This record gives sequence, structure tokens and C-alpha cells, in this order.
Amino acid sequence: MVAGAFAYYNYKFSEYKFFDFSEHVFYTKSDIFTPKSQKYTVLVYSSNMQNGKEISQKLIKDNPILAIDLYQKRFKAEDSMIAITSGMNTLLKFIQRFNIYEIPCAFEIKRFKKQRYKQNSPIEVIE
Repeated sequence: MVAGAFAYYNYKFSEYKFFDFSEHVFYTKSDIFTPKSQKYTVLVYSSNMQNGKEISQKLIKDNPILAIDLYQKRFKAEDSMIAITSGMNTLLKFIQRFNIYEIPCAFEIKRFKKQRYKQNSPIEVIE
């Protein structure tokens, strides 16, 4: 019974991924992004294919939205939306870390320690 509980705990703990913003640099329009909120809704999309503002309107806006544009077109974001970009190596690490296979998609992250965040929901492909 103890072994079953331990295996289940390990499975649940490893099901969602961690990401440390202190190890990977993201940029807003002109500054380095430093997370301040306890929770974010992460939106991954390409402005070459979709409009980030239209996609963000389909999301539940309980948390600020981190809009990560893979096309890296920087725009002025709205109040509840923070547009961030980064170098291609960082974007690839982010995509690989969270196993993102389709865009646009969204998921929630929650602060774990300081600038380290843990995925808090499954990845949802936005239609």
C-alpha cells in the first residue's frame, strides 16, 4: 500500500513540469521580464498565424496572461496580458520542457519558489 501511494505521488509530481525564470531570460517590449504574480495563464502562439489579442479573449482571465509569441513580433499588450519573447534557444527549451506540440495553446503556471513556477493545469489547445 505504501509503495502504491509513493508511486502515485511520484507520478503526480512529475506529471507537470517546472520552469525557472531566473535561468531563462524573457523580454517584454523593452525590459527583462520578472514574474510578480503567484499565477499566470501561459499562452503560446505565433503572430504569423494567429492574433494574440483575439486568442486571449477566448481564455478565462482569472490570472494575468503571459503571451509567448514564437514569431517574436513585439506588440504593446493590454492590462491583463503580458507579451514576452526570447531568443530561439530559450523558446525551444520552453517548448520542449512543457511538451508543446500544437499552437495556439494555453496552460496555467503557479509560483513554486521565488522565480520557479510549476505547471498547474494540462495544456489546452485553443480552437
